Amino acid sequence: MSDPFRLTMSRLRGPITEEDHVLGSSYAPVTLVEYGDYQCPESAAVHVIVQEVLRQRPTTVAFVFRHFPLTDVHPYSEIAAETAEAAAARGHFWQMHDWLFTHQDQLKPLHLALAVDRIGLDVERIGRALNGHLYLDRIRRDFGSGVRSGVAGTPTFFVNGIRHDAPNSLAALLTAVDEAASA
Repeated sequence: MSDPFRLTMSRLRGPITEEDHVLGSSYAPVTLVEYGDYQCPESAAVHVIVQEVLRQRPTTVAFVFRHFPLTDVHPYSEIAAETAEAAAARGHFWQMHDWLFTHQDQLKPLHLALAVDRIGLDVERIGRALNGHLYLDRIRRDFGSGVRSGVAGTPTFFVNGIRHDAPNSLAALLTAVDEAASA
């Protein structure tokens, strides 16, 4: 007999909306949702894997990133997420997203300001937005949808709304994507 609680918790509990950050075609047969933390070493390691999945399956996968900052263990994860959202408001989410994962050792506010400048955004305007926590509600909505979906750590993936419980290796994610595409 199956455990109804486990079935409930293994599904994505937060529909994909226009507020989500989506990379890839909205017509893709597979949606890969990641709940991640910019300061989490495992999230950074899987970032490279996700990029390769998208490279190998460009018309098959739409990738959605949602924030799940684990502030108890990663003190700069929330400010990093807020910085990504401030960049998103200016059309540069994916550029900042990539920078944050490839520069995980540089997430203190001074380094984030340098990143904002390198990307070509107005440091003072973004600094004011961050000081006012203008994007914190957005991050908390992502976090809440993760909690409702049973996310307890990062990274956590959902493939077409079903939690991916296999290892987060390239082979396992490609297999999950291919199986979902052929279902």
